[in-house]
Amino acid sequence: MRTVVSAGEWRHAARALAAGEAELFGLWASTGEVHMALRDPAAGLRILSVPVSEDRFPSVGRHHAAAQRLERAIGDLYGYTAEGAADDRPWLDHGRWGVRHPLGEAEAAGPGEPYAFLPVKGESLHRVLVGPVHAGVIEPGHFRFTVQGETVVRLEQRLGYTHKGVEGLMRGATLARAAGLAGRVSGDSTVAYAWAFAQAVEAALGVAVPERALWLRLVMAELERLANHLGDIGAICNDAGFAMMLAQCGALRERVLRASMAAFGHRMMRDRVVPGGVAADLDAGGVAAIRGVLGEIGRRFPGLVRLYDETASLQDRTVGAGRVAPALAARFAAGGYVGRAAGRDFDARRDLVYPPYDRVELAVPVLGEGDVDARVRVRIGEVEASLGLVAAALDRLPEGPLRAEVPVATEGTEGLAVVEGFRGDILVWLRIGGDGLVERCHLRDPSWFQWPLLEAVVEGNIIADFPLCNKSFNCAYSGHDL
Repeated sequence: MRTVVSAGEWRHAARALAAGEAELFGLWASTGEVHMALRDPAAGLRILSVPVSEDRFPSVGRHHAAAQRLERAIGDLYGYTAEGAADDRPWLDHGRWGVRHPLGEAEAAGPGEPYAFLPVKGESLHRVLVGPVHAGVIEPGHFRFTVQGETVVRLEQRLGYTHKGVEGLMRGATLARAAGLAGRVSGDSTVAYAWAFAQAVEAALGVAVPERALWLRLVMAELERLANHLGDIGAICNDAGFAMMLAQCGALRERVLRASMAAFGHRMMRDRVVPGGVAADLDAGGVAAIRGVLGEIGRRFPGLVRLYDETASLQDRTVGAGRVAPALAARFAAGGYVGRAAGRDFDARRDLVYPPYDRVELAVPVLGEGDVDARVRVRIGEVEASLGLVAAALDRLPEGPLRAEVPVATEGTEGLAVVEGFRGDILVWLRIGGDGLVERCHLRDPSWFQWPLLEAVVEGNIIADFPLCNKSFNCAYSGHDL
């Protein structure tokens, strides 16, 4: 699964990424090594590792832009330098941690230098600064617009404000403690993150998950997808000035959360997916609650879709706005609705299939327009698919145990998993030591490959359309910042 390569082989892989012969799925470090997850048609998903020499490794970002922010994060966390990097500015480290390179050879540090935003030259330009504190109850991130009149010439993002040191907290943690941390990386994706972590543990230790637990995981994951997509559809329409959709979709989202509470004892189903299986069963009352909300959405959602289709003022805002070019989506291997709305036909549930998705029919909506409207329509298609998946899972739910015993590792072992969250593919790689504790765990949110595309699509749009474009992406702050 993981191959140690020379610097020359590493550079060859980076050039293959640049040539479109493979896709970048992750780039991270551990003590003395840097790792790269690649997916290509011939070899599937694999990990390459290059030893660090004098705290330096060959830059992938100089060849492949999607790697640049990941390399900058490695520099912040480990102090490793990407040789030949196109951008070596700090990314997660804002000079407020009190230490430098907390996962490497940590050293005390004072306040950092002011962040060097990229220069923009031209006539009649001015800047509009937004965030990191926003006018709503949302997470912090800074957006610096350079505009000419109303037209955006450049958007530059500054993230990292929600960095929590998750990967540092993982070091030396028990599997139970680490599973809890994974489920808290991004609150709206707690099931997906917990599933990805559990699956990585199970791969590392050879654990066979009971059938009932697998189907319950699917039910939870698809309920999470339903709730988030319903919320997003309403929020996008609200940013286009159509508050009725926000109210109606918000009510349906609340129904899903209440059904989740009734079925699994927690609205977000946090800590319900664990290594070896699940920590909550589904009784007859829970099944009835879920079937009830599926029926309600099935009755009401088609009318909301018609309302979206037939409201000309809404279509005028969403069609053509914030267009992601298919070539750009492919280059960044953008996952989820961002990629699928721009022609990238990838879904980890199907293309890196994991049980029980190998036993269901999965409809993956893919469009080519790449605009706000396409991202809404992909979500609509996924809502419809999730309704069917949950109903099928309830019909096929077998009896049996909820959890398999997870053995204690007696020697070092590693595991890798990719799970499809509502935003896209979540990657988890971990190394377990011979004492059974986590030595290293890396969690990669799909937003790492989506945030840069938001910068690109806003250029040429009017600044008033940024909230609409941003909401249609709905990238994670917490999941990205770790």
